[in-house]
Formats: sequence, structure tokens, C-alpha cells
Amino acid sequence: MLADLTAGAVQDAEDRAVSAPLASVERAALAQRPALDALAALAPADRVKIIAEVKRASPSRGDLAAIPDPALQAARYEQGGASAISVLTEGRRFKGSLADLEAVKARVAVPVLRKDFVATPYQVLEARASGADLVLLIVAALDQPLLAELHALVLELGMTPLVETHSRDELARASDLGAKLIGVNARNLSTFELDKNLFGSLTDAFPHDAIKIAESAVLAPADVAHYRAAGADVVLVGEALVTNDPVSTLHAFLEAGSLPAPSERSESK
Repeated sequence: MLADLTAGAVQDAEDRAVSAPLASVERAALAQRPALDALAALAPADRVKIIAEVKRASPSRGDLAAIPDPALQAARYEQGGASAISVLTEGRRFKGSLADLEAVKARVAVPVLRKDFVATPYQVLEARASGADLVLLIVAALDQPLLAELHALVLELGMTPLVETHSRDELARASDLGAKLIGVNARNLSTFELDKNLFGSLTDAFPHDAIKIAESAVLAPADVAHYRAAGADVVLVGEALVTNDPVSTLHAFLEAGSLPAPSERSESK
């Protein structure tokens, strides 16, 4: 599944490059206002932080919500207390687009993540050209030289890479890059099975200076509390926010994640 999603995203980028060649996208990327500091926005605090996702559909769940106005959806996330907004830009299975990202970026003041299956420099450049402050890089989809190349390009353009992992070996690869923002996705993108305890089993493998993000399997406040207790600094939430009232749901999730992280609790004793 992951290989198919990545191949499709790369093909769609190549199709876009016919009308928007690399040189023009690079000029647009360099002309953008500087990206927001996502590391500062997501830095560990006395309560969990949330990346709220604009997500219409997924391969595992099908259609979730129409979201005719992604900018309004994102504005409600910001109102509810989200520290950053994730925008699915993959069009085939998630029904997103770069236009969604551009609309969201124009509406909110918090950092915006391009969430897609990024595997080429062109996709990184068009993320910046569309206003992205962060770019998702999925370790399982990239060999280490390509991962390192894209990670360096994201940084060179002033954005923040969110490096997504699914195993101890992938966390080691993220650490080798010097990644400062690392996620563990509870959903295996090859099988789409969920393991809510995966994050907690890997927290000891995070670099000491990395921000820890738990992704997927968040449907209720108890799920946020579960990840916070396991050491999450940030939780990424999608489905629960597009299928419920986003403002009240975010308030409940943030309240559930109001405990200090485990390391902070032990230091205060």
C-alpha cells in the first residue's frame, strides 16, 4: 500500500511538472515569506500539543467528511487550540490537494504541514511554494540517501521536516539524520493495521532532543491521555476532528493531555 501511494504521488507530481516546471516552482518557493518556526510551536510544554488534520478520506476508512471549505475547518482547529495544522495533499486516496494547503495557509497563523507521500525534491519545492512550514517524510518510503537528501532540502528551504517512523530501526534512521521532529505512526502504512501501544514501546529510542509525536488511533480523549502518559509531546489527530465538532473535540483532547510528560512528573517528585 505504501509503495503504491508513494508511486501515485510521484506520478501526480510529474504530471503537475508539465505545466509547472521545476525552475518555476523553485522560484515560487524562494519567493515565499519565511516559514514559521514549527519546532517552537510544538516544543514540549506542561500539556500535550495537537496537530489537527484536514482529512477528507483515507484508504482504510474511505470517505470521512466532504470539507468543502478547508480554510474554515483549519480556522476552527486554530480556535480550538491546535498548535499546527496538517493538510493532506494526496489526491487519489485522501482527496486532498495543494490548493487545500494554500487556502489553509492563507487563513491560519499557526504552522502548516504538507502531509503527502513525498519522495522527490520537486514535491518539497512545491510544498514551500504553496506555503508549507513543515513537510512529512516517511522513513519507510525512502532509502537513507534519498531521505537524507530530502531532509536537507526541507531544512535548506527554511521548513521543518516531520520524520515519520514505524519501528525501532526507522527511529534509528531518523536519529542518524539529526531529526528534531519525529513521529511514530500507530498505523502500519504497508498493512494499515493499528497498534496504539507502538508509540510507548519506542519512546526510549527517541533522541533526547527530539520532539515526540504520536500519530493515528486517536478517537477519544482517553487516546490522547494514553499517548501523553507514554511520553508524547504532540499528538496528531485527523478522523476524530473531521467527524465531530472540531472546537469542542479539541478542547476535550487538550484537557485529557493536560498532565505533564512522564519525565517532567518524575523530576517534580
